[in-house]
Amino acid sequence: MAKITIDSEKCKGCLLCITFCPKGLIKVSGKFNKRGADFVEFKDSGECLGCVQCAIMCPDCCIEVYK
Repeated sequence: MAKITIDSEKCKGCLLCITFCPKGLIKVSGKFNKRGADFVEFKDSGECLGCVQCAIMCPDCCIEVYK
């Protein structure tokens, strides 16, 4: 079972990770970071494949994947 962490303070809310997650496990948080961005968060349901697509697509390197 894989897991990801997202640095909410670095996230600018571009939503690319949401687009590329095959399981749809990344969602808009509805909260704002210090930069004023509506950051994303990981909804851990035990379904994460660890495919790393979210981390690859993140332009600000906010996501780390653990397998």
